[in-house]
Parts: sequence; C-alpha cells; structure tokens
Amino acid sequence: MPDTHAGPRQVIDQGETRYTLLGTAHVSRASADEVRELIRSGDFDAVAIELCPTRHQSVTQPDAMAKMDLFQVLRQGKAGMVAASLALGAFQQRVAEQSGVTPGAEMQMAIKETQRADLPLYLVDREIGVTLKRIYHNVPWWQRMSLISGLLGSVVSRKKVSSEEIERLKEGDVLESTFAEFAEQSESLYTPLIRERDRYMALRLREEVAGKAPRHILVVVGAGHMKGLGEHLQTLGQQPPSAEAIDEERRSLEVTPARSKLWKALPWVIVALVLTGFAIGFSRDTGLGWSLVGEWFLINGVLSALGTAIALAHPLTIIATFIAAPLTSLNPTIGAGFVAAGVELALRRPTVGDFSRLRRDVSSPRGWWKNRVARTLLVFLLATLGSAAGTWIAGLRIAGQLFG
Repeated sequence: MPDTHAGPRQVIDQGETRYTLLGTAHVSRASADEVRELIRSGDFDAVAIELCPTRHQSVTQPDAMAKMDLFQVLRQGKAGMVAASLALGAFQQRVAEQSGVTPGAEMQMAIKETQRADLPLYLVDREIGVTLKRIYHNVPWWQRMSLISGLLGSVVSRKKVSSEEIERLKEGDVLESTFAEFAEQSESLYTPLIRERDRYMALRLREEVAGKAPRHILVVVGAGHMKGLGEHLQTLGQQPPSAEAIDEERRSLEVTPARSKLWKALPWVIVALVLTGFAIGFSRDTGLGWSLVGEWFLINGVLSALGTAIALAHPLTIIATFIAAPLTSLNPTIGAGFVAAGVELALRRPTVGDFSRLRRDVSSPRGWWKNRVARTLLVFLLATLGSAAGTWIAGLRIAGQLFG
C-alpha cells in the first residue's frame, strides 16, 4: 500500500477492534480509487459507509422508483418527502453532468468492492427521511420557507452548479451541500444535519461490532464528518455504555417530533371560526352571509385551482380542485391536494416509461412538468399550498367584513 493517499485518515483502537476512518471527497475520482485500493489491500474484514438503507437502495437498485405505488405515497402523506428526494437527486445529476463524477462515487465503489471481496457492509448513516423531518421540525417556522424555496430553487434553476457548491460537495453529501448556506448560520439546522448524524454513526458502529468483533473496520465518510465521528467513537470507547443504552440513544435520534397539540387542533379551530363567521353573517343579514360564503368558495377555489394550473394539470383536474378545495378546507381529514392528485392520476395514469425515466426527467425543470409521476407530485403540492393560502386569505377577509 503506498504511503501517500488523497483523503485524511484517523485510526482509533478500541479493545480488539480498530477503526480506520477515511475522509472522502464526494465528488472525486481519487477518493473512489482510494476506497478501492484500501479494500483490495486485504487489511480490513468489514467496511462501514455513510449511507442509510434508503440511499443504499437508490445506489444498488436505481429502478426501484418504478415500483412505487404513487397513490399510496399520496395517501400516506409522503408526497413531500418523495419530491424532496427527487429534488436532491436532480441536483446530484446536474453535478454529475458538469463534473463528470457522480456524487458519492466512493460509496458506490465501496459497495462494489465489498461484494467482490465478500466482506460485511455496514450502513451506518441515519435514514434521509428522518434527517429531513428533524431538520424541518428543528428550525423556526420562518426559516422553513427559506429551506423549501432553496430546495425548489435547486430544481428549477437552469444555472450551472457553481464551483463553490462542488467544493462543498467534497466535504459533505448532496443533502449537506443543499443546506450548507443555512447550516453555517443556524445551530438549529446544523445539529440535525451534522452533529446528530456524527453521533448516530458512532452508535451504529458500536452496535455493528457488538458480538461480531471484526478486528479492522474501514469507515468511509465525507471529510466533514471525520472530526465529529472520531470524537464520538473515542468517547464511547473511554466509557463504554451498555448495549441497551446505545440502542436507546440511537432510537432517540430516529424519533421524528410529533406535531404539538396546538398545531393538531389548529385546522379544527380555523374550521370552527369560519363556520362561526358564516353564522354571524347570516344572523346579521342573509345577503352578508351569502357574500361571506361566496368569498370563501371563490378565494379558496381559485387559489387551489391556480396551483394545479401552474402544475399543468388536466383541465378536469383544475375544475375538480376548484370545486373541492373550499369543501376540503372545512374538513381537515382530507386535503385539496389529495383530491387534485387523485383526479389527475385517474385522468393521466403514469406509464411504466414515466417511472423508468423519472430520475432522468427531474434533472431538468421541464421534466417535472413533462413526466406524469413528477407532475402528479407537483399537482398535490401546489394544490395544497394554494388551498392553505386560500384558507388564510379568505378567513381574514371574513373577519375583516364582520369586525373591520
């Protein structure tokens, strides 16, 4: 093995187990070559990588999206998560096209070489969906729109990926690069994005070695995680917690915060206030009452239908959304977005080709409107956004006419 190497390394000995942490650049052929060289050296009897099962599946089974049940995704409320994952994938594809290197090439190399060498492969990173949810719940409400707009901007932008963004990818993965601008200025974002994952990966490594005792593990992580992961591994080695304590702490880092009782009750409170407003209007004057009802239906229906129109939904979907949105806004158990997407699916059912081309199509702004799968997700999200805006605007209009 040569003495020179591309990425930083740290060796940590704990009992009979040695961890060799390799800090990689996520957009670098040299890092991928170094991973291959190390695994082929025969010095390691296990390999751990900075991937979760979901991202591992996207690498090893790129056509898994074709098996997705889109209706179930919508019904289970996962449309936003799928859209966010596709947006991150679109950014990754643009980087690959410009740099000639797919972000995460070293992780792909690690998977390939461990299979070739018949070595155990440990997936030690936290699920990307959990990380996204903890980021969303950890930041203040006013910062959430900035994060969402930044993510959407990475989808619709026609500009080339900047050299600064590619440099950030050499330290962290696509997820970290996308939110890097915010993470540098926000502790509430940095914690779930970086610090928690450092701790989580250390706990997962301890879980993997328990009872197996591999003598030498190669740990492949982005260079940005080297310091934190190393510190956590050393801390766990100095005062080894019990297996139960490790399991409990790891599970605590997987919990997605539940919505507060106030937020759960808020939709019902709004419905009660709107209906009360209607009642007050009719009690004062029948004409006023009907005027309030008319404004509610018009504002809510128009804004939600506008969202589906922006998504280039089928004309009948737009009409159905216009009719459904004012009614679904008075019934928090079903959303306008779900109705809109359901109608769109019935009228324009995605083909096998749409699913197979999904990852490629979403790498360009036009592809989101061209591909039926991606467009259905846009219909859901934009109809939901339009209905939410309509509810607040119409509600304030009603309050203004009654008490202004």
